[in-house]
Formats: sequence, structure tokens, C-alpha cells
Amino acid sequence: MEALPELYAIFQGEVATVTEYGAFIKIPGCRKQGLVHRTHMSSCRVDKPSEIVDVGDKVWVKLIGKEMKDDKLKLSLSMKVVNQGTGKDLDPNNVSLDQDERKKRTFRDYTSQKITLEAVLNTVCKKCGCKGHFAKECFMQPGGTKYSLIPEEEEEEVAAAGSEREKKTRVANDSSKKRKKEKKKKKKHKTKQSSESDSDSSDSDSDGAQPASKRTKHSGKPSKAEKKKKKKKHKKKPRD
Repeated sequence: MEALPELYAIFQGEVATVTEYGAFIKIPGCRKQGLVHRTHMSSCRVDKPSEIVDVGDKVWVKLIGKEMKDDKLKLSLSMKVVNQGTGKDLDPNNVSLDQDERKKRTFRDYTSQKITLEAVLNTVCKKCGCKGHFAKECFMQPGGTKYSLIPEEEEEEVAAAGSEREKKTRVANDSSKKRKKEKKKKKKHKTKQSSESDSDSSDSDSDGAQPASKRTKHSGKPSKAEKKKKKKKHKKKPRD
């Protein structure tokens, strides 16, 4: 068996390969290699590990995890908890490592797992004969009154507000309809009055309108020509 470093031990290793998700480091004294994930390369966010390290670089790392997968030992290393100039441990109490593990646990992806809800129990109560609860959880006594859930105050207020709004809208609609009907009636009445006045004026014009010449003949004093004719008639009569 090859001698592997102990957990949380610090050592200097050489970069063997660089990938998109991290870099593999050669562990001195054995043939094993450990992975430094890009999240453990620096305290800042790292998108491309090739911008941080190259093949052949020597870096200070800390062994933060050992895991057996498919009969193979996988070693996890970290660079951000070690000073790359002096090799000093920047996290002697492993506080940042615990925080990283908690973040991983809280942000795990559970989309592939199916959630089954079993809220209703497949049981029958011996007291009331209803399904979904036990006799010790039953609030109904044999021969007693049945209890139902009371709606919350907020729900009642919302329902009351909704009914008031409906009433207001109905009243507004009725008033608008009444106004429209009154306007229509007024318009009809005005049109009738205008038509009647027009007919009366036309009748008066046809009956009372006469030529000016006829009016002058019948009205006023006799003219001078008429007076002369009368005088001539008186002169022509013979004397007795």
C-alpha cells in the first residue's frame, strides 16, 4: 500500500492535467493524484481553471476529502485555504470547509426524485366512522355534535368585499341605463315638438298670406281718380 497523506494535511504538489472543472495534482511519495475543483482554487469565482494554473506548476494544497467510488479512492484537494507563497494553513479550524459542505447540501438537485404525498391515512376512525384519522385524533364524541372548519377572517373579508363590489357595479349599471333611457325620451319629445311647430307655421302661411294689391284695394280711403269720376257724373245730370 502506498503511503497517503493524512486528512487535512498540507503539501506541495505538481499539476498533472487541467480540465474544465479543475486540475489534477500529483501527490508526492505515491502514484495517486488528487482533484482540485475550480470552486476550491480561489476565494473568487473561477470559470476557467487554465487561467489559474498550467501543467507543471507547483502549488500548495490541502487534503480535504477521501472517498471510495467504484473500488477507487478519490482524493479532494483545496488551494484556497493555503497560502500559495508560504504554504501556511489559512483555515486551521476547517470552518470554510464546513460552510462549503453545508452549501452543497442545501443546493442539491432533487428534480430527478419523485415526491409522493400521503396526507390522507388509509384508516377508519372507530368513533365517528370517517376515514383519514385515528380514534385518538378524533374530536367527535359518539352521539355528540359534529364540528366543521371555520373559514379564516381574511377569507370572509375578501368575500364581503367582493359582494360589495358586485352591488356597486350593478347600481352603476342600472343608473347608466336609466340615464340613457331618459335621454332618448327627451330627444323624441323634442323632435315631436319641432315637427308640430313646422306644420303650424306652414298652415298659417297658406291661409293668411294674400297679395299686397288686394289688400290695398279693400283697405284705406278712396283714391283721387275715384273722386274725379264721381264729380263728372254729378255735372252731366240735366237741370229740371
